[in-house]
Amino acid sequence: MVTKVVMPKLSLTMKEGTVGKWYKKEGDTVQKNEPIVEVVSEKATYDLEAPASGILRKIMVEEGVDVPVNQVLAIITSPDETLSETDMVAEKPKAEKDPEVLASPSAKRLAKEYGIGLSLVKGTGPDGRIGQEDVERFVQESHGVFSKVKETIELTGFRKTSAERVSMSFRTAPHSTIMMEVDVSHAAALHQKLHVSYTAVLVKVVAEALIEHSLINSSLDENKIRIFESANVGVAMATENGLVVPVIHNAEKRSLQEIEEAIEELGAKARHGKLTKKDVSGGTFTITNLGMYDVDLFTPIINPPEAAILGVGAIKEKPVAIDGKIVVKPLMMLSLSYDHRIVDGAPAAEFLRKVKGKIEKIAGAEG
Repeated sequence: MVTKVVMPKLSLTMKEGTVGKWYKKEGDTVQKNEPIVEVVSEKATYDLEAPASGILRKIMVEEGVDVPVNQVLAIITSPDETLSETDMVAEKPKAEKDPEVLASPSAKRLAKEYGIGLSLVKGTGPDGRIGQEDVERFVQESHGVFSKVKETIELTGFRKTSAERVSMSFRTAPHSTIMMEVDVSHAAALHQKLHVSYTAVLVKVVAEALIEHSLINSSLDENKIRIFESANVGVAMATENGLVVPVIHNAEKRSLQEIEEAIEELGAKARHGKLTKKDVSGGTFTITNLGMYDVDLFTPIINPPEAAILGVGAIKEKPVAIDGKIVVKPLMMLSLSYDHRIVDGAPAAEFLRKVKGKIEKIAGAEG
């Protein structure tokens, strides 16, 4: 029996994935539910398991190639079975090639170094052939407009997924952002006393506020707003491969220490590229913190299909007037970007004010 291994749809918004590493080669025996290929999608690395036992008869997609959801990646057959000609050529994607340009190899190489499209350069050779000197003359006549390309990074995998999601978010969701300054004196005391991160404190209070303001804990599905029962809080993390957003599920039910442990575990998996489908799926709200980069305030982009995202700035000691006296307090700016199709300004402000109040009055810092 012929069994096709296809690119899975790992989330509602996933359109394509990248084949990472094949754990098996053509002709190898595979067992059902055995990991056979690494798939990179939705900012995570996922091991795709064999849907059936047999022989990995043909690999249709090579490592590093992006393919759409449901694209056939490989074919598994029984040991004594052969493939038809139709199966052997099924849907193997071909890499796009640059159109042929009449130019010398040295001209192509130099144009690539400067990031110049050869269609811009006029060739002076036979039949308009472009030589190296033509590219050099074009660079000189541009008066410094073009600079040599130091490095080229392919927009694939994590970066491609992130770019597509950010573009989709800004294209489909009308963003509005509100800001509030928060006194983090209690959170700082808790940080010192229990050795928990500020991120853990934020996840805890945000999760509680999401349950109380359920409209923020939602997504828009066509013409219906889906309000979620649990607060699954995603925490944006920067890695060498780009931005990832692992999710702390049911955060409203977890203790501060449990949230801290979850953040540490997910952070380690993110750094080593070991996040699973479950680790990055099911988020209902996202927190992104740029405070460690000394950023005071920014307007984050919503992580689709969520309704809102919380941006966190740096903690700075500032003078504050209290009861007619000037005291120094550790303050932090919070910025809430929200989808105006789902949430209006007033409920968004109420939610952010609730988060502010919970941070400023968080229990456990005393003593």
